[in-house]
Amino acid sequence: MTTETRSIAVTVNGMRHEREVEVRLTLADLLRHRLGLTGTHIGCEHGVCGACTVLCNGQSVRACLMLAVQADGKEVSTVEGLAPDAQHLHPLQQAFSSHHGLQCGFCTPGILMTLVEFLRENPAPTEAEVRVALSGNLCRCTGYQGIVAAALDAAQRMRAAGQA
Repeated sequence: MTTETRSIAVTVNGMRHEREVEVRLTLADLLRHRLGLTGTHIGCEHGVCGACTVLCNGQSVRACLMLAVQADGKEVSTVEGLAPDAQHLHPLQQAFSSHHGLQCGFCTPGILMTLVEFLRENPAPTEAEVRVALSGNLCRCTGYQGIVAAALDAAQRMRAAGQA
């Protein structure tokens, strides 16, 4: 029995990758095992926890539910591409550090990517709006208060820097 494969080309964090992949390979497995981008975490493998959230053409998706072949011709952004360069953090990353928005860090990449899309669409959110935006991301360690505070701080930093 042979496994069906397809050639795909996907741009991840600004870099184009061409691969021959099995049609059943998930985007999460492509990112982690074929491209070495292990920041995309796999938690529940059912799309419930949000740990695998990445942006595909600017929209958040669960990489555990999306097939790699569905990303053909698309742009994918992962947590590894969030910081502008090796010397500087993204405002969300800075705020998470300042407000203790992470503990074990397993959920953090998915939360950060969720918040990137959310803050782009809502640059001046209320606390309640941030909590709703995060409702699809499970965190067992923080209690969310630091995460919410970090999101609000990052929104303010981004507005002040003209990034919103």
